[in-house]
Amino acid sequence: MLYGKSVVLGVSGSIAAYKACEIASSLVKMGANVDVILTKNGAEFVTPLTFETLTKNRAVTDTFDRDFEFDVKHISLAKKGDVFVVAPASADIIAKLASGIADDMLTTTLLAVKSPIIICPAMNTNMYEAKQTEANLEKLKKLGYIVLEPVVGNLACGDTGKGKMASPEDIVNLIVKTVSPVQDFAGKTVLITAGATREPIDGVRYISNNSSGKMGFAIANAVQERGGRVILVKGFTTAQVPNGIYKTIYVETTAQMLDAVLTNLPDADIVIKAAAPGDYKVKNFSEQKIKAESLSLELEKNPDIAKAVGEIKGDKKLVIFSAETENLVENAKKKLHSKNADLVVANDVTKPGAGFDVDTNIVTILSETDEEELPCMDKSAVANEILNRIVKL
Repeated sequence: MLYGKSVVLGVSGSIAAYKACEIASSLVKMGANVDVILTKNGAEFVTPLTFETLTKNRAVTDTFDRDFEFDVKHISLAKKGDVFVVAPASADIIAKLASGIADDMLTTTLLAVKSPIIICPAMNTNMYEAKQTEANLEKLKKLGYIVLEPVVGNLACGDTGKGKMASPEDIVNLIVKTVSPVQDFAGKTVLITAGATREPIDGVRYISNNSSGKMGFAIANAVQERGGRVILVKGFTTAQVPNGIYKTIYVETTAQMLDAVLTNLPDADIVIKAAAPGDYKVKNFSEQKIKAESLSLELEKNPDIAKAVGEIKGDKKLVIFSAETENLVENAKKKLHSKNADLVVANDVTKPGAGFDVDTNIVTILSETDEEELPCMDKSAVANEILNRIVKL
């Protein structure tokens, strides 16, 4: 749900600092990159090593630390984060932020931040209810900070009252909503195919194509960011498989991809066929490496995965891709009808900025009633445009 997102977690001096470990771990499991800044007092409760082990990033504690690759750290982290979270936020750190004091690494970084900032107070009830703390929190809210109120509970000092930091689960949920506010795929399972299949010629060679998997993976990321669960069926890809995927099935041939899709189809609400399965396979395949001066291959038609799904999809939504070199819209409309698809994403792979193994795409999205050509855009943007149209369906 947070793949490709960056979260900076500030940890100040409170016994609740141990809960920040759970927050960091949960964010990493969701695919986020997590950087941790500890105040001097925060590091007394949990060591930097703990956070470094959980996040695989160096935990920062000292503004003047020289033992790192040079950059102006408080500025680079301020620019890096999609969201900043201070959990726990002590009365001291809240007071400093409200007054614009920047006397350590955490406060200095936060003063330079333009992204959303979430404050999670944790302190004794009397400290939380003190007029100064109330005024400071109100000031932070007016400045645009997001304050997640503490809850009533047993406090470390033995008192019972309001001041206990919100649960790690609630904090993580707020982070997700802040970074990815649209959760219109929540409760939906999307089966996505990506990459190229490989049809063997002999024990060494094969027939394939140039699909990298980038478009399918961009869609998978977008589904997760919007709250959905992804079943990924992937062939050969050069792009990196996204983090946080619910289920990934690795296949080689088109027949294997068909089997994986049909096996997992009952669990899916939506099927998006972004892969480039081979249309043909070698009929005269040899188990041994062929050694000859010349080679003739007899090809036979592979099963049509999209058509197979279209015949049995019921009320599931089916989105297919149509990579063409001519007659783009005409060919795409034929596929829309022949495969019983709900949407066709068509692209002319001969255009610069479109096609295989590039980070952008130029597509025309067609349905039974609509047709829209999109400009050249990043594949992640194309992915969200596709999801927007699925929502309309």
